[in-house]
Amino acid sequence: MTPATDLSRRAVILIGSAGTAAALAGCSTDASAGVDAGSQTPTPAGGSAPQEVAKLADIPVGGSISATLDGKPILVSQPKEGSVIAFSAICTHQGCVVKPGNGEFDCPCHQSRFNTATGEVLDGPAPSPLEKIPVHVTSGVVLSGS
Repeated sequence: MTPATDLSRRAVILIGSAGTAAALAGCSTDASAGVDAGSQTPTPAGGSAPQEVAKLADIPVGGSISATLDGKPILVSQPKEGSVIAFSAICTHQGCVVKPGNGEFDCPCHQSRFNTATGEVLDGPAPSPLEKIPVHVTSGVVLSGS
């Protein structure tokens, strides 16, 4: 192997590493976009007025639905009539979008399961519960904020 060939291989590796770093930086979250950079949890835009998340009538008692808040996926449950609770739909394992399942929240990527009333992990590999999002009901409408 000649030194020119060795240098060329090093250059290729360095360029590839720089490209990977740039690609990963492009995938990072931005707290200014309404997402907590460490959690990917939707946050009310600048503490502004509550936003409509869903209609209470669209959430079955004992069930849950998918919704969005600030363009981010969330899950909203109605464990008992008139009582709602919401969670980030971002799995705490590797960031996949969790979906409502049969009496639980299910992550389609690695089969983590979460409790619809508490967000607690029922079965891993998720290391921690889904993050709770404050919501309340006013006149049959689920609104963001407490």
